[in-house]
Amino acid sequence: MKLNEILKDLNLRQVQRWAIFSIVIGIVSGFGAILFYLGLSALSNYTLGGIGGYYPPAPGGELPLFSHPATNIRWLLFLLPAAGGLLAGIIIFTYAPEAEGHGTDAVIDAYNNKRGFIRKRVPLVKAISSIITIGSGGSAGREGPIAQIGAGFGSTLASFLKLSDRDRRIMVICGTAAGIGSIFKAPLGGAIFAIEVLYKSDMETEGLVPAFISSTVAYSIFSSFFGWGHIFTTPSFNFTTPAELLFYGILGILCAVTAILFVITFYGLRDKVFKPLKIKPHFKPAIGGLLVGIIAIFFPQVLGTGYGWTQIAINGDIVKMSIILMMVLVLLKILATSFTISSGGSGGVFAPSLVIGAMVGGAFGQIMALVFPNIITQPGSYALVGMGALLAGVAKVPIAAIIMVSEMAGNYNLLAPLMVASTVSYMLAGKWTIYEKQVENRASSPAHRREMTVDILERAQVKEAMTTNIVTINSSLSIHNVLELIHKYGYTGFPVVDDTKLVGIITFEDAEKVPVDKRSLAMAKEVMTQKLIVARPGDSLEDSLMKLLDRKIGRLPVVDENDPTKLVGLLTKYDIIRTHAKLSSSR
Repeated sequence: MKLNEILKDLNLRQVQRWAIFSIVIGIVSGFGAILFYLGLSALSNYTLGGIGGYYPPAPGGELPLFSHPATNIRWLLFLLPAAGGLLAGIIIFTYAPEAEGHGTDAVIDAYNNKRGFIRKRVPLVKAISSIITIGSGGSAGREGPIAQIGAGFGSTLASFLKLSDRDRRIMVICGTAAGIGSIFKAPLGGAIFAIEVLYKSDMETEGLVPAFISSTVAYSIFSSFFGWGHIFTTPSFNFTTPAELLFYGILGILCAVTAILFVITFYGLRDKVFKPLKIKPHFKPAIGGLLVGIIAIFFPQVLGTGYGWTQIAINGDIVKMSIILMMVLVLLKILATSFTISSGGSGGVFAPSLVIGAMVGGAFGQIMALVFPNIITQPGSYALVGMGALLAGVAKVPIAAIIMVSEMAGNYNLLAPLMVASTVSYMLAGKWTIYEKQVENRASSPAHRREMTVDILERAQVKEAMTTNIVTINSSLSIHNVLELIHKYGYTGFPVVDDTKLVGIITFEDAEKVPVDKRSLAMAKEVMTQKLIVARPGDSLEDSLMKLLDRKIGRLPVVDENDPTKLVGLLTKYDIIRTHAKLSSSR
């Protein structure tokens, strides 16, 4: 079989292998998303509604799955997030502390710093604790839990099959894409998000195709149960006035400022309020939940994911969602989300980011429509664009934000405004990110550090390793004397030099071929190698080592850069090994 045919066969097997892996991960993640969504919907309905009497509005593409039981104890509503936080905190910090917070960051950390390893129990603990946290009113989203659930299965499958670290990492990407793509009904955006969220300014392109497959499979399974529509329904938004790009650019600036405020508040509360508390971490989420409950007494809109209120902002219904209310909810949703997750609760920050962005965009659009009624005719479109812009700035996923918001709304007519606002927000938000485990790019990630680092031998030169104290012989020396020198010095070969000019090299193997009775008369020039393979002082040790290995020889004469007959040193494999060890220890 020809070489190109062998390579084609190997490539085909690799494609088939990853197609199978991606499909399996997609199937498991799809059913995992179904169970997670059912559990979350049930607990939210019978806890917030059945006990607290609060039934938040649903987004246009998500019909209620359960009937609404009657209740007369609305005053208990503010205690529910605290109770949920207490139960979730006990479960998290007893069984899997890494399940605290927003799960996407834990996935990023596993990919970049832990060779893709996620403990088997983490997905289950994450699912249960997140259902409790969000279902009891905690201000958090679904993406973190479902990303960790999918990624956890991918990691577990890779370990079971004893795959390499590289393959395990790609499976983690597949699981993340499958979870996000399914529960948000955004298969393309889920795949892009999974490869983009790992870095601040890069993406993991080698995981793209497997992510596409797993995301599509999971989305298909999830949508088969809950319908093929989109999460949000939108009016017939259109972009027809180029002048509006200026307003969308200003919205991008506002979203960047809001993103920075979100990050500062989120980690400020964690590091300066909740971490210093001298109590067991098991109980801190209850304190965070209680603070959320206090806000909810006056503004219940902060409870849960908040997608229903986002839908109202997109619809432009200023009766149910006034400009003042939207502006207030920007700050309160930031606080509620920070209280819920920074205290150690379990949930994602993706959904809150969308809600906050929708409120920024909704309020801005309505204000601009009052000031410029002839230009701004669809103020609700700014809520949709604000969702993408805020997510792009706060999560450093500009491409995924544009695609996911378009998919979640089923509206691609606002791609140009989304691109402008999201790019502006992403650039102006700078270093600020809600995912603190993100690294700058592939070169900064421990996952790629070895492959991104130039090899030591490639940078080192022959002159750093060669031996200059050389024993040479004359071409007229007898083979008998050559063998005596070999035994005396322990060398297995000698350069042959006549009148300061290198003419050949003779080795123990060359001398031994001469019959014993002829060794006294035979001379070195009769058996030496004259077609020399040489190195020069400026050559890299990498290239020189390849010469030694390819030609299966033990030494290279080192000749002058400008005169190939002038011997200046000798290089052996031992010299290269010794230099490599020396340079490695000094790094």
